[in-house]
Amino acid sequence: MPGSEKASRYRLKVTAGPDYDPATHQDVPVNEDQTLYISNSHASTNLAVRIQNYTGFPDGAPRTNTYFTHPSHHKDQYSISFAISFTKPINGDDLLFGNDFDNPIRDRLPPGFGAALRLVQWTIDPSLDGDAHADKPYLYSPALATWNALRVGRQIDGVEGGGKLPDVHGLVVEEGEDEGVNVREELGVPGDIGARRSHFHSEEKRKGWEFQEGRVYFADFGNGYLDFNDFTLRLPGFNINALHYIDEKTHSLRYVLKNRATGDVYLVVLFTLVHESEDQNPVSGQRGKVKGGRFDWEEEPSAADVE
Repeated sequence: MPGSEKASRYRLKVTAGPDYDPATHQDVPVNEDQTLYISNSHASTNLAVRIQNYTGFPDGAPRTNTYFTHPSHHKDQYSISFAISFTKPINGDDLLFGNDFDNPIRDRLPPGFGAALRLVQWTIDPSLDGDAHADKPYLYSPALATWNALRVGRQIDGVEGGGKLPDVHGLVVEEGEDEGVNVREELGVPGDIGARRSHFHSEEKRKGWEFQEGRVYFADFGNGYLDFNDFTLRLPGFNINALHYIDEKTHSLRYVLKNRATGDVYLVVLFTLVHESEDQNPVSGQRGKVKGGRFDWEEEPSAADVE
């Protein structure tokens, strides 16, 4: 299969940082029992990235994570999960999450891209908006309406150094837990995922929400449509293999958390396809503290589990 042969010539590298500049990024320990700490003057973040059937960098990275055995995520292909605390209040309508690019991609969009985008807006994310034909293309959604899970955590003091920001590598973010339940209830925000996302499709409802300074928010984003194992987007009746549209300027997929009103950037996660011919020696950045343990829904291991 040509697509499979081409896929075998590429490997995925995941980096993340507080800014668009790759020089600020660190290597993400994909599927590892580690949390990556990221900060700037706008926010402090603990990040975990999980990818099913992962074959990317660094060498020896786990192919999967027990996250994908959770009943809510056994069909997912990847997860971007984080705990974040902002240094200033942010209106709920201003916080955006999505993809953007530094260079045009309009000449490389596959036939039927417009139909695929409408399908995504209709079936997956009605709040998705953007311009794929712009000189700097973007596809953003309001974070409140697009995140797969949102949990409002406790109010904390300064988190410089990440000491008081919770780890996320051993956590499956569940909707509506923690003391932040009262915050949601006061604003009439539903407690389940689907209803919360539908609730925040309304601009008026988003404007009525505030991300508070110094409070911890947990978020999880992922789905079963984007397969990083062969770089294919699989929608009902519509598949796009990204390898057919890669060149030296479009070999990265970037997820950004930013403020539409101020332009402030809080988090950037970069998925880069590295060709086997490139001299690849990923430089490890600062790693989060290693923390062992199991998810709270996992059973105790037994001798029968050992092969």
